[in-house]
Amino acid sequence: MQGILYEESTIWLFLLVTVVMGGWAAWMTARGIALGWRPYWQCVLALLLLGVAVRFIHFALFEGTFLSPHFYAVDTVVLLLIGSAGFRATRARQMTTQYRWLYERAGLFGWRPRASA
Repeated sequence: MQGILYEESTIWLFLLVTVVMGGWAAWMTARGIALGWRPYWQCVLALLLLGVAVRFIHFALFEGTFLSPHFYAVDTVVLLLIGSAGFRATRARQMTTQYRWLYERAGLFGWRPRASA
């Protein structure tokens, strides 16, 4: 896996920086965008920039390569997955709490029209 997903000597650095730290930042960024009722494409732009920040942390702290398109893509895909989940979970909660007469929860990431009684 080394060289494909991460370039450090151990996977634990990738998991710490990209998945834990970057994932938390991606979730909170996407959550903030969703709470402002902004569209999903703004979330994608913010997460692309966050991918640069995560790449910089790998470069500054662990002597990774900063301008590596391959590892930037890997980090950004992980951030987009986590951020998209955060955006969708927040949006589902918003829709079912603000419009509870129209929608009900359909799992963690979805909502459906409420059955008319």
